[in-house]
Amino acid sequence: MSTKLIDYDYHLPDELIGQKPREPRDHSKLMIVNRKEEKVEHKTFFNIIDYLKEGDVLVRNSTKVIPARLFGKKETGGILEILLIKRLSLDTWECLLKPAKKLKVGQKLEIGENKELVAELLEIKDDGNRVLKFSYEGSFEEVLDRLGKMPLPPYIVEALETKERYQTVYAIKGESVAAPTAGLHFTKELLEKLKDKGIEVLDVFLEVGLGTFRPVQTEDVLDHKMHEESFEIPEYTVERIKKAKEEKRRIVAVGTTTVRALESSLDKNGELVAKSGSTEIFIYPGYEFKVIDALITNFHLPKSTLLMLVSALSRREFMLDVYKEAVEKEYHFFSFGDAMFIC
Repeated sequence: MSTKLIDYDYHLPDELIGQKPREPRDHSKLMIVNRKEEKVEHKTFFNIIDYLKEGDVLVRNSTKVIPARLFGKKETGGILEILLIKRLSLDTWECLLKPAKKLKVGQKLEIGENKELVAELLEIKDDGNRVLKFSYEGSFEEVLDRLGKMPLPPYIVEALETKERYQTVYAIKGESVAAPTAGLHFTKELLEKLKDKGIEVLDVFLEVGLGTFRPVQTEDVLDHKMHEESFEIPEYTVERIKKAKEEKRRIVAVGTTTVRALESSLDKNGELVAKSGSTEIFIYPGYEFKVIDALITNFHLPKSTLLMLVSALSRREFMLDVYKEAVEKEYHFFSFGDAMFIC
């Protein structure tokens, strides 16, 4: 097992970074990665139904992405970009502001043509983040939906045609500021076909934060400090997974956020439990998975903790070969990229 950051690097041409989602959703490319035989197949995402078996349990992160990107105007006329990160109370949020150096505690920002939203700077945190208190009429969620934009990752430079394209079709609740992107490939029709085949579909919730894009900057990956994310595993989901485990049925996670939630929900005896909390779990080669058996995921950034996670499911050298083949076959990478099924 390597803990050197350089050993999780690979060459990725810029033109392979997905800028727009493929249409329809389930027409993205799909690489089938057989980790036991170390073989791959090249398919289309709707073919996933041929590789999921009756009795399999598909667990997905049903968090909802909020339009967390706002633009506020200072009383002097200057424009600042506001990115909501974490709700601290009903009207108070931890945020990223830019440019923010000249903004002082007590100053206000006006958002919307008619000052529909007014933000007051309450605190400047040690890490540079700001705490803002918002004033508004009616429902904050409705105002945010009107004024906010989806917080696309920094490597996506093209604008979205519709907010819903950065949202899974099964999003239920939450305040994520990034999408659980492996789920973007599913359509409602494909999910119905999977259920008709006898595949059980279960929900967990993990609020995806900006930390998911944070690069590893330590030469030894074990020195990296993982970001924290809130999650919830419902009682029903735990009961169904336990039953499936007893019956030796596969647990297939949709996305690395689902993996992080499930693998963080074990008690001291290694039993899966219904839980709400936060996790900083760091999964890298050598990790022994306790809950999941297979993973549907996108192709991740070089030197990222997510690449380390998928390398923990298979041999690191083989996974880097898989990524090399994906580059050769011109798969699209990252949030609006194509998918792989590691089974």
